[in-house]
Amino acid sequence: MSSTPHTSRLPTKSDLLASLAHNGNHGAARGVTARRLCARLNCQERHVRTLITELREDGVAVCGTPRDGYYIAAVASELEDTCKFLRGRAMKSLQLEALLRRVPLPELLGQLRLET
Repeated sequence: MSSTPHTSRLPTKSDLLASLAHNGNHGAARGVTARRLCARLNCQERHVRTLITELREDGVAVCGTPRDGYYIAAVASELEDTCKFLRGRAMKSLQLEALLRRVPLPELLGQLRLET
């Protein structure tokens, strides 16, 4: 008698969105950690973060900061807080690039045509 190996499917964007909605993760006060989402969805943290990025690329207001965890925005200010966090993280990455290239950050930003 042969046994069929168990293959589990990776969760989808819809699975993640349903988990956030079903568990009431609306608003910063109801945020959930990536680790907790991994436990809910039975997957690795990297996959959860990829799904969050994909939802954001689809225009879904999945917010999150290390302090608050992940959640669906309940008010506009929560979305703005997440955008500020993401912008700060991006600027830190650009600063590191500038240091590695030995180029002053304002010059690098000018090359990239980014607003300062």
